[in-house]
Amino acid sequence: MPPLTRRELLKAGAATAGSVAAPAFAQGAVAAVAGAPDAARAPVTRRVSMEVNGTRVEREVDTRTTLLDLLREDLQLTGTKKGCDHGQCGACTVIVDGRRVNACLTLAVMQAGAKVTTIEGLGTPETLHPMQAAFVKHDGYQCGYCTPGQICSAVAVLDEVRAGIPSHVTADLTARPELSSDEIRERMSGNLCRCGAYANILDAIEDVGGARSRRAGA
Repeated sequence: MPPLTRRELLKAGAATAGSVAAPAFAQGAVAAVAGAPDAARAPVTRRVSMEVNGTRVEREVDTRTTLLDLLREDLQLTGTKKGCDHGQCGACTVIVDGRRVNACLTLAVMQAGAKVTTIEGLGTPETLHPMQAAFVKHDGYQCGYCTPGQICSAVAVLDEVRAGIPSHVTADLTARPELSSDEIRERMSGNLCRCGAYANILDAIEDVGGARSRRAGA
């Protein structure tokens, strides 16, 4: 009998390992079925009340439900987008009690009693929020998917600067931060735009914040 090649030896070893593992796998499957009643127990729910876009809402929610899914699935506020679902793209940004939040990273039950503002609560097609109007004016979007999160974040960024909250690039932590392009870029860095409309987004934020008019008058 000719000696086994290396490839044949590896194949034989894999087949042997598979035959040994199969009974163990079958036992695990039986155990899972046996424990099915525990695994199939009803989810834990809580009644949550919060103010969304100026309206008080109350829902019975699974305690694992994110704020993003509550907004989109329960309240049908689909302007808030589900992007990465890991807090890395910023498409789900909303404003909670005046601060911007990645809605995919916070549970709905954690926001009980909070005031939540989504893109729908900032303005309407008939009465645009100044930031929405600036995004249109400066073409601050292309496909538009990231735009709701960008606008919510931009509104909160201006509030942060007005409140004197420093960022990573603020040079003097004892002075009120200036609305510079570097400050805006740093503060908006958590909102990604696949289309690359960053320059126009910067123009829109500077326009609403008054930075462009100050430069023009200088």
